[in-house]
Amino acid sequence: MAIQIKSVERGQPGVAGGGVKKHYASPVHGKEISLEGLTKAIEKTSTVNGADIRAVLYAMVEEAVLGLEEGRIIRLGDLGSLRITLSSDGKDTAEEVTATAVKKAGVIFTPGAKLQAMLKSAKFTKV
Repeated sequence: MAIQIKSVERGQPGVAGGGVKKHYASPVHGKEISLEGLTKAIEKTSTVNGADIRAVLYAMVEEAVLGLEEGRIIRLGDLGSLRITLSSDGKDTAEEVTATAVKKAGVIFTPGAKLQAMLKSAKFTKV
């Protein structure tokens, strides 16, 4: 199946008025798959019932949150991994770097082997 793309016009970053504008390929995002939809899809391809699947998925979220809070990298097999990233103010010495230097925290998702393989072999079609 081909990944659908569309053309998006973007200006030059940091240039007043956008500068010279160019067109770039951008993925078309269709409908979302909710946790309920994902549960039903998994239920069709396994012997596990929906309630058990939802219980595991919700527990996985809770455990991932706890693990990230502990500074762990959460490895999700072929799906990928999650880790914390920080943005902070620069300081002159290591002693000056404290919790107050942190401006923003985020979570980075790194795709696993199956997702990377899908991206490498992906075909694209313009809509």
